[in-house]
Amino acid sequence: MKTFRHMTDSNMPILPGSTVVVQDAKSIYKGYVGFVQRVTKENAAVLFEGGNWDKLITIKLTDLKLLD
Repeated sequence: MKTFRHMTDSNMPILPGSTVVVQDAKSIYKGYVGFVQRVTKENAAVLFEGGNWDKLITIKLTDLKLLD
């Protein structure tokens, strides 16, 4: 059985409530900053808020960078 760790390059875990930025060069959300709502083995549900809109997107953990 494979185990997954929700770690980023800085070895800090991405947990619900964490602030992250999208790093995927192919994503239309590249550079967007959001809040992690849920975490699964390989993905995170990230909430983006922009004035009068909110969007919840599932993104691979490897495409996210944890902000301090």
